[in-house]
Amino acid sequence: MARPGDQLGEPGLPRNTLNVDAHTNTEGILTMDIGVVLQTTPPAARTVDLAKKAETYGFSHVWTFDSHILWQEPYVIYSQILAETRNIVVGPMVTNPATRDWTVTASTYATLNEMYGNRTVCGIGRGDSAVRVTNGKPTTLKTMRESVNVIRELANGRGVEYNDSVITLPWASKSRLEVWGAGYGPKALKMIGETCDGFILQLADPQITEWMIGAVRTAASDAGRNPDDITMCVAAPAYVSDDLAHARDQTRWFGGMVGNHVADIVDRYGADAGVPQALTDYIKGRQAYDYNQHGSASSEHVDFVPDEVIDRFCLLGPVETQIERLNELKSLGVDQFAVYLQHDAKDDTLAQYGEKIIPAMLEQALAKQ
Repeated sequence: MARPGDQLGEPGLPRNTLNVDAHTNTEGILTMDIGVVLQTTPPAARTVDLAKKAETYGFSHVWTFDSHILWQEPYVIYSQILAETRNIVVGPMVTNPATRDWTVTASTYATLNEMYGNRTVCGIGRGDSAVRVTNGKPTTLKTMRESVNVIRELANGRGVEYNDSVITLPWASKSRLEVWGAGYGPKALKMIGETCDGFILQLADPQITEWMIGAVRTAASDAGRNPDDITMCVAAPAYVSDDLAHARDQTRWFGGMVGNHVADIVDRYGADAGVPQALTDYIKGRQAYDYNQHGSASSEHVDFVPDEVIDRFCLLGPVETQIERLNELKSLGVDQFAVYLQHDAKDDTLAQYGEKIIPAMLEQALAKQ
C-alpha cells in the first residue's frame, strides 16, 4: 500500500530518519507514556475508581470525553480524581472553544493546579458532540487558535488580550498548563504545529500517524518552533484478547466516530481536502450518525466500518500484538498512547496493560552492570 504522503503527492516522512531524541531518556532508551480515556458516564464514582486503578497500574494520564449533555461534567470529576491520586495528570479529550467561556476554562485549570500541583493538561478541538447535540457547529480554526492562546496564557499566570483589554489571573502565577490540539485535516495540523504544545491524533494507524506527525512537525519548523517541543499523543481503543471478532464488535464505534470527523472535513473542504486516502475511503458508505450512541460499543449506525479499518485504527489482539504496535508507534515519534476504554473489558484492559504491557514499554536500566 502506498504511504499516505505519497498518496497526497507529497514526500512521506521516512521512518528511519525521524528525530526521536526528544522521546528518549538520559540513557537513550525510548520511553512512552500510556494514558487512558474514560467517559464520564454515571455514576461518577465509577469514573473516579477507574482513574485510581489506572494510576495503580502505572498509567500517566486520565483523559475524559467533554460533552456536557451526553455525559457528566468532567471538571467536577477531575477534582475528585486529583484528590484521590498522587501523580496522575487529567484533562479532556477534548474540550472545545464554543461551550465554555475561555476565561472560565483557564480559571478552572489554574484552580485545579493550585489545589493539586499542576497535574492538568488541556486537550482541545473545534468541537463535535458537545456542540452538535445542542444544534451548534464546530468552531473555525481561527477561533480555536485564539482560544488556545487565551486559555494557555491565562492558565500560566500571564496576561493576554481579550475583548480589547489585557487581563490576567492575578492569583495564578504558579499554575502551569499545556494545551494539546486535536485534528485531522491539513489546515488543522498546520495550526496545531504552529500553536499547540501537543498533538492529539484519535486513531492508531501507523501510516496515517506517520503522515500526520510529519505535517505537524513541518508546520512547527516552518513557524520557527522546535518540533521536538510538541508532545505527540495517539489515542484509540485497545482490547486485549485472542477473540478478534468480539474485540472488533466492541470497538467498531470508534471507526464511526473518526468517520464523523473525516466526513466533516470532506463536507467543509471537498473530497480533495488533502486527507490521506486511507482515512477517507471507508466513509463513502456512511449514511448518518446518531449522537445518542456517540462513543458507545452498542452503536447501531457503524456497520459501514469494515474490519480492516478497525484493525488499523485500534489495538486489538493479545499482549504481544499490542506491544508490537506500540513499539511501531513509538518509533514514529509518539510520546503517549491513550487507551479508549469504551467496551466491556474495562477492568481487564487496565490490568493487562498495567501488569504486562506498560512494564514492557518502560525499559529499565540494570541495577548492576
